[in-house]
Amino acid sequence: MCRFTPLAVLPFWGSMPVRAREWGALNRFAQICMGAALLLALAGCTTVKVKLGMKVYLAKTPIASIAANLPKGPGIAPGEKSPLVVVVTGPDGKILQTEGKGKGKVMWKDLKVTPALVTANQKGIVSLPKDPRISDGKIAHVTITVPSHPDIKADLDIPVRYDHDFVCNFSGQNGAIGSSGMAGTDGTSGTMGSTDPNNPSPGGDGSNGSDGSNGQDGNPGEDAPPVQVRVALRAGPHPLLQVSASAAGHRRLYLVDPQGGTLTVKADGGSGGTGGSGGRGGRGGSGGIGTPSGNSGRDGSSGRDGFDGRPGKGGSITVTYDPQAKPFLSAIHLSNQNGPAPVFEEQSVPPLW
Repeated sequence: MCRFTPLAVLPFWGSMPVRAREWGALNRFAQICMGAALLLALAGCTTVKVKLGMKVYLAKTPIASIAANLPKGPGIAPGEKSPLVVVVTGPDGKILQTEGKGKGKVMWKDLKVTPALVTANQKGIVSLPKDPRISDGKIAHVTITVPSHPDIKADLDIPVRYDHDFVCNFSGQNGAIGSSGMAGTDGTSGTMGSTDPNNPSPGGDGSNGSDGSNGQDGNPGEDAPPVQVRVALRAGPHPLLQVSASAAGHRRLYLVDPQGGTLTVKADGGSGGTGGSGGRGGRGGSGGIGTPSGNSGRDGSSGRDGFDGRPGKGGSITVTYDPQAKPFLSAIHLSNQNGPAPVFEEQSVPPLW
């Protein structure tokens, strides 16, 4: 934002004020600032963006073909989101890309995305449901069309991948932060006396500042619940781990590729809340001036900072695994800080779905 210096305080240059010598320059500078501010204000307007060359209307753009890709990789894991990029090629070979991850000029509102198995939002982000049973053995797909060019479309298969770092979190909630103490009130200044040698009088004493109140203690962190983990093996040329994790009435399922994928199960105790700061003590009032001057009041004591809340306890974790899954247990990571050591039990675990 431009700021203008009042003419009344403009410096003088020689014997001539700046007002007379540079008024024209100031006017030009003001016009530049106002123009820039107007452009910034209109930057969110699609019409202005098109006129500035920042965006294009596909309805007014010749198109030979379009293609789609996932720049983060060809596949998507359950529960994952991935940006989609559409490449538009004109008859002259000129290439345009979509806005967002593609950092291009093509607007998503000029395209229509029809997804299968995945979902897609209006910004070209595709998402796969967390439950692996929904996508198990299937391939996701998107079809992109251009409503203004009905004969143009692109299809993209999206394989479902399981070499992903999944996280299952049953940790306790962190404790609430303690509130800060109230500041003490400042003391009042002493009354004025007299320093007249012929009629001296003492100044009054300033009153003491009051003490600040103590900060409240932080709340304790929540304990994590016990967690039961079951691991089965889906055998085959490319074995996968079927995993269920259950706690507090909730069950979550995962399909993990042990060749590059992991599952981290967390049952950490919640962190204790930070104690509130003690309130500042009030300042003592100044002694009044006189003969003699009054004494200043005492500063109040600052309040004590609150104590941090205690951390919650980690939940117990019991892992029951099928003997065939044992060689791949390194893909299962466990974390239960402030809790007992995890327990591993080997027994037959049938397919989980």
